[in-house]
Amino acid sequence: MTAEEMLQKVDHTQLKAYATWEDMVKLCDEAVKYRTASVCVPPAYIRRIHEKYGDKLNICTVVGFPLGYSVTQAKCAEVEQALADGCNEIDMVVNISDVKNGLYEKVEEEIRTVKRACGDHILKVIIETCYLTEEEKIAMCRAVTNAGADYIKTSTGFGTAGATREDVELFKQHIGPGVKIKAAGGVSTLEDLEMFLSLGCDRIGTSRAVGLCKGELTEGY
Repeated sequence: MTAEEMLQKVDHTQLKAYATWEDMVKLCDEAVKYRTASVCVPPAYIRRIHEKYGDKLNICTVVGFPLGYSVTQAKCAEVEQALADGCNEIDMVVNISDVKNGLYEKVEEEIRTVKRACGDHILKVIIETCYLTEEEKIAMCRAVTNAGADYIKTSTGFGTAGATREDVELFKQHIGPGVKIKAAGGVSTLEDLEMFLSLGCDRIGTSRAVGLCKGELTEGY
């Protein structure tokens, strides 16, 4: 896979609490130039980004981020506002406490409810693998599949660890055929990027991909 093709699988991300408008402009300009799959940005910046860039950018945002324990109604309200502001894709965090309490059906129903709020827009479900046992990860694969979400995503990037080969391989064994995989958190080298894509991930969430790929890009970028 070429560098150009890899970047088309990247959600170019800036979610730091102290990110400035200048940070957002740099991110978005890079996304337009290098044709990344999306920019993944804080909800508070969606409207301003949409007003500046319009249809040049596919905007993704986060819901219930990064801890996941806001109530379902709050997550749905976040989704509705994000879509109204010009967002196209939603990355939601599951209620990790519910997962740890074994309330898998409750988690599945929340995902289903948030997906209804998303409508035809893509929903990616962050299960934050660093906090889960293998049994809990498998249960989340089932919940994401049964609820009709579009992607299962490894991590927020704000937990104790990020994406691993082992978790992606586990996902592949247990998700349904309609669910895609997004790896995020700790994708810090070109080798990481290539590995996760070769494993079958359809999206990669990282702030580093453009910098990693610049040396590999052909003329015209």
